[in-house]
Amino acid sequence: MSVDILCIDYQSNNCAKLLEKSLRETGFAVITNHPISHRLIQDVYFEWKSFFSAKLKHNYIFNIKEQDGFFPYLTENAKGSKSKDLKEFFHYYPWGQFPDSMSNQTKILYDQLVNLGSDILSSIEEYFPKTVKENLHSSMKNMIHNSKNHLFRILHYPPVPKDSNLDSIRAHQHEDINLITLLVAGSEPGLEVLGNDLKWYKVDSNENNIVVNSGDMLKLATNNYYPSTTHRVINPSKNKNVSRYSMPLFIHPNSDAMLDKNTRADQFLNNRLKEIGLKE
Repeated sequence: MSVDILCIDYQSNNCAKLLEKSLRETGFAVITNHPISHRLIQDVYFEWKSFFSAKLKHNYIFNIKEQDGFFPYLTENAKGSKSKDLKEFFHYYPWGQFPDSMSNQTKILYDQLVNLGSDILSSIEEYFPKTVKENLHSSMKNMIHNSKNHLFRILHYPPVPKDSNLDSIRAHQHEDINLITLLVAGSEPGLEVLGNDLKWYKVDSNENNIVVNSGDMLKLATNNYYPSTTHRVINPSKNKNVSRYSMPLFIHPNSDAMLDKNTRADQFLNNRLKEIGLKE
């Protein structure tokens, strides 16, 4: 197998070193025994399942400029894909739209994930080689300090319709745009990563684990030292064709952060949003 994604105890003494190694070698890591409450995660999932099953979700249609709110089924396509992904989702920012009927549990989870992501970025930066550190335009900590761009995306993949286009899957192969992603384990399997041998490998994440992966912005900021690994979410088998929910938190730098000498974070993000059909 060409993809050796490490499963790491977040409370272990060598956690940071192993996280850095797994991200550098595969672009992915799985963390267990993390500080976020299992009950909190389950409560947030429960509230959003109710939201996606109700018609009121259409009262929160996304703002195309700010990118907050509800994105209906078949809104997004992966970069370079002509087929829309079989999903609907909500973009949560603390400053953006939020359903009136829901509690503040989502904000609590968002804040805890942002803190966890910040700690992970700071800890792996300690293992950057000297050449990578010297080329950074600012430290990871400064790059994300008080950023209002961290995106919590709550995803619902409905059961796949029988008449679905054979080319359509829940999430076509893509790379994440941001620095790192923290993905709270999905309610059903389906996440796969592309190995160097061009074969697809399942990412096994038990309930309450968090999958961490590096994105295009980290790859650019570190001059390709960290990969931005291609991944996808495949369709379920016919006998397990049920809804799938997942909640990735995308850690983003401040808008004016320089990823390299020529690229500002907001410019990079806007270009990618156009490529995936979320901006005009």
